[in-house]
Amino acid sequence: MADLITLLIVDDHPVVRDGLRGMFRSDPCFEVLGEAADGVEAVTLAERLDPDVVLMDLRMPGGNGVDAIAELGRRGSRARVLVLTTYDTDSDTLPAIEAGATGYLLKDAPRDELFTAVRAAAQGRTVLSPAVASRLVSRVRAPGNEPLSTREREVLALVAKGTSNRAIAVELFISEATVKTHLTHIYGKLGVKDRAAAVATAYGRGILG
Repeated sequence: MADLITLLIVDDHPVVRDGLRGMFRSDPCFEVLGEAADGVEAVTLAERLDPDVVLMDLRMPGGNGVDAIAELGRRGSRARVLVLTTYDTDSDTLPAIEAGATGYLLKDAPRDELFTAVRAAAQGRTVLSPAVASRLVSRVRAPGNEPLSTREREVLALVAKGTSNRAIAVELFISEATVKTHLTHIYGKLGVKDRAAAVATAYGRGILG
């Protein structure tokens, strides 16, 4: 069948794998080539079976999904990875997408939505569940995502050393009012309200260090 989409199912719960396998086998447009219980096994099977799409869970003992996605990318796998998980927090969503996942769905997705997502993933189109898409949009629009300018980094580095506004002005040959303006911009970009929080956030994000 020309439009047949081949799949590898990756999940540490046998009952979930059984359910997904039965679901996809009920439609002649899909063929399940194999199953894996963790990320390490997923990478091995993906290389051997060469599926069109890998349905990847994220949190699995013995090898998580994010590491597997990144490893498949490093090995040049042609398989598209569609994350299918119960987790939609930023700490799960963003690393998976950054690692190279084509799509991200939650396990409560209806059957038709899952089938549509797999077809889209096979074509290289990005698929996100509404909840995940909403979180990502909010994240992008939230304060703290705009990069600091070179001058703002210089000001923040001096702030981190405990330098006063007046001393910063002297050090950088600018007015004290300009220092305050830079600090206002820094606070806005980092999503903080004071010097201490700005320094802590900057170290946490690797801006300083």
